[in-house]
Amino acid sequence: MQSSSDPDYAINENQAAEFLGVSVRTLQAWRVRGGGPPYVKIGRAVRYQRRTLVNFQEQHTVSSTTEADAKGAGR
Repeated sequence: MQSSSDPDYAINENQAAEFLGVSVRTLQAWRVRGGGPPYVKIGRAVRYQRRTLVNFQEQHTVSSTTEADAKGAGR
């Protein structure tokens, strides 16, 4: 059994949405349209590795609205 402190620990979409501060519907929309964090799909189960969620946050970290517009943050 993996520890929740393991960076490769996989969490479900409810936990991932809470971690990122977005709705589950937002995660689902990102999976359809792209632009969201990478995920793992095994059968019907969708999982997100903690490491990829942290990386996703880091890639979308900005220091100004101008930088956010240039990166396309908020899409």
